[in-house]
Amino acid sequence: MRLLIVEACFYQHLASLLRDGAQSCLQAHDIDYDIVSLPGALEIPAAIAMAHHHAESYYQGYVALGTVIRGETSHYDIVAEQSANGLQQLALNHRLAIGNGILTCDTEAQALYRADPAQGNKGEAAVMAALSLINLRDKFSAIQSAPSS
Repeated sequence: MRLLIVEACFYQHLASLLRDGAQSCLQAHDIDYDIVSLPGALEIPAAIAMAHHHAESYYQGYVALGTVIRGETSHYDIVAEQSANGLQQLALNHRLAIGNGILTCDTEAQALYRADPAQGNKGEAAVMAALSLINLRDKFSAIQSAPSS
């Protein structure tokens, strides 16, 4: 099994924490993975769509990691909503197993707590969500391909 981690590095220190949690979880489960780093969370759905289009059978699932912190403008609302919507549409339209670890926080302190592997560990949670969806997809595929009695 191989997963693709797609991370937004706008907040590099938070991206590192999320990545550490995700990598530790993947290594503990002996799962191969690749990492793609992007400037921000809005680019994550496009990157996953490209990976699926060009390497459909190479990756069994995807982990989206990033942080959006509320600021003084409406940009937060746009990025938070559109990145989540993009991931959801990919998951639904293409039946992709995507663990959404894009944090949407009001403050940096909230983001630090959630990203830190020793505290909220949302990097690990995103990996576990992707693995749960992969297992469910495999279960349904086995039912579909099982001979009917």
